[in-house]
Amino acid sequence: MKMIKAEKVGEKKNVGLITLNRPKALNALCDELMRELSEALIAYDEDSSLGAVVLTGSTRAFAAGADIKELRGTELATALSGSLLQAWSQVSKMRKPVIAAVNGHALGGGCELAMMCDIIYAGEKAMFGQPEVTIGTIPGAGGTQRWARVAGKSVAMEVCLTGKPITAQEAKECGIVARVFPVDQVVNEAIKTAERISEHSPLIVALAKDAVNRSYETFLEEGLRYESRLFHATFATEHKPLSANILQASPQLS
Repeated sequence: MKMIKAEKVGEKKNVGLITLNRPKALNALCDELMRELSEALIAYDEDSSLGAVVLTGSTRAFAAGADIKELRGTELATALSGSLLQAWSQVSKMRKPVIAAVNGHALGGGCELAMMCDIIYAGEKAMFGQPEVTIGTIPGAGGTQRWARVAGKSVAMEVCLTGKPITAQEAKECGIVARVFPVDQVVNEAIKTAERISEHSPLIVALAKDAVNRSYETFLEEGLRYESRLFHATFATEHKPLSANILQASPQLS
């Protein structure tokens, strides 16, 4: 049985929906699942009929973490090579926006996977956390870095040092989650947002996504320069007539 389900959804079938499908293990993220996910993401990123992707799990668990049994069997040479979680990076490499629709547990690697996405929508019963410290390890797929950048040092420290999860509402308050919905509405709301994104120019969406992501990787002054370069570049694209129409339709202030 495949460990993910991939399908095109939305009225125009312009949204890729990927569902993690390892229910007995609460979608624990084993190598095979991550390989399948990576392959599906690459295929969707290259599919010109799609404008955005939604990633979800089950109502019980988005993903309960990395597969610890699998990790415990890792040889030292593999661990030292840094290739242990290599397949995980595809989410953050996507040109198209990825929305995580999270219900239930998003813990450890599951939380890190959600945070690799561009937007997180959560069900009201969702829980987010990094419990690695309770089993004698630390987050290994970006948890310490993304929590600190998004929620701040104090929240990141509390989450990573205690192993205690936070609620969907708490995650929204600290900026991890964009919006909270009833459990049965999360996926549909994520698809609606993905459809709206898909209405826009893929190139412009990719540039906007790139500009926002750059803010986490550089100082403000460099980020502003980068944004300005991309902004001016948009007027040199094939979409510039649309920009001209918008300007012509703007009200005169004189």
